[in-house]
Amino acid sequence: MAERYSSFTPGGTGWFLQRITAAFLVVVLAFHFFLLHFVNHAYEVTFLGTEARMQNIGYFLTMVLFLITAAFHGVNGVYNALVNQGLEGAQKKVVLAVLVIAGVALVAQGIYVALAMRGMI
Repeated sequence: MAERYSSFTPGGTGWFLQRITAAFLVVVLAFHFFLLHFVNHAYEVTFLGTEARMQNIGYFLTMVLFLITAAFHGVNGVYNALVNQGLEGAQKKVVLAVLVIAGVALVAQGIYVALAMRGMI
């Protein structure tokens, strides 16, 4: 019988956050898909339209939270997949540091763009 291994501790904080962020991403992706494919059609989506949507504080906060959640979910998933493949020791620490730096840079850049689209920068 094959042995099952996961770097996630069932019921642990990382395991819990990975599931919560997945559920949030499914809901927000459904909202995004509905808004930009049924309410507004692809040919109607413009830069000015995006700027107008970002003026709505609810939409703006949802998109920023979506960005943060997606970055966490992706970075945490990649890190744990690599750990599951046998990453250990110094390599594990270096990979974690690189992924955290990349995730923080991605979130910072995304928030900067969101603030610019809202006209706050």
